[in-house]
Amino acid sequence: MPIYEYGEVEIAYLKSKDQKLAEAIDRIGKIERNVIHDPFVALISSIVAQQVSIKAAETVYARLTELVSVITPESIGNLSEDDIQKCGMTFRKAGYIKGIAEAVLTGEVDFHALHQLTDEEVIKKLSALSGIGIWTVEMLLIHSLCRPDVVSYGDLAIRRGMMNLYGLDTLSKSDFESYRKRYTPHGTVASLYLWALSVEEPEGIDKNHK
Repeated sequence: MPIYEYGEVEIAYLKSKDQKLAEAIDRIGKIERNVIHDPFVALISSIVAQQVSIKAAETVYARLTELVSVITPESIGNLSEDDIQKCGMTFRKAGYIKGIAEAVLTGEVDFHALHQLTDEEVIKKLSALSGIGIWTVEMLLIHSLCRPDVVSYGDLAIRRGMMNLYGLDTLSKSDFESYRKRYTPHGTVASLYLWALSVEEPEGIDKNHK
């Protein structure tokens, strides 16, 4: 599976902007994060994975793939919501997946044209679909469209990683934005490290550190 590509340019920039992040990057090393270049497939995978364990999501996605052979708007569109639900997901999720396929088949959304839109335009277009929130689209921007500057406030793990990195016991939206701007225009690479940091124990609380 392909991975999110980044290199010395992004690393050098982030290290020059933030000493604590620089130390974390040196300690953690290169991070490989899988991507799915087909945004329709990536979005279906994301819906399947919502609010379930990784193992459960993999099982359900494998069943769906086995049912249709190849996940496309057409193959999903040929299924009923009952067919989709029987793969092991809720009826609500099945409805979301069916709705996404229908949005493509009716011309409401052109997934092949998403790369031509700005991040904000992609969020506006896809979050109009049932079951698709801003966080889900932001994950699509990273894990499919490979956009370079995405740091999601809606991602709990990213916020936890930021708190661990800076030794914070709370994180306001304004402080989050301050850190996020520090990472621009390479916020996505920063997100990779914040995800890694989210599972580490914080070294201590330093409320005065900015």
